[in-house]
Amino acid sequence: MSEANTARAIFGRPQSRCFVCGRDNADGLHLEFHTDADGSVHAEWEAAAALEGYNGVLHGGIICTLLDEAMAKAVIAQQWRAMTVEINVRYRRHVSTGEQLVIRGRIIERKKRRIQTEATMSTAGGEERARATGTFLSVE
Repeated sequence: MSEANTARAIFGRPQSRCFVCGRDNADGLHLEFHTDADGSVHAEWEAAAALEGYNGVLHGGIICTLLDEAMAKAVIAQQWRAMTVEINVRYRRHVSTGEQLVIRGRIIERKKRRIQTEATMSTAGGEERARATGTFLSVE
């Protein structure tokens, strides 16, 4: 399948079953991202105990997934079609389950087909728990 056909296959359908934001995924996280005036995005969320790695601690893979989604939503907010090709996560402190969190994503720059992004996960009080940078590749 060509790259253009792959893009159509992925983006040509509603994403209502997305694990992070899909409303039709009974097992999903159901985050709702909002676009800010500067083009960045944010969502508020509480980590459920079912997503623990260690007792009382959110699994690191879920943290990475949420940060990737925030960066993807920042790309989508610009009405660009792109896919993650690289992500780097810095875990600063553990995330407790039951904790209120704010996940933010933003575009750093775009050069031709490459889009550099950044995302953070912080407590409601503003303490940063994790940060990611990502590279997306435009499929248009």
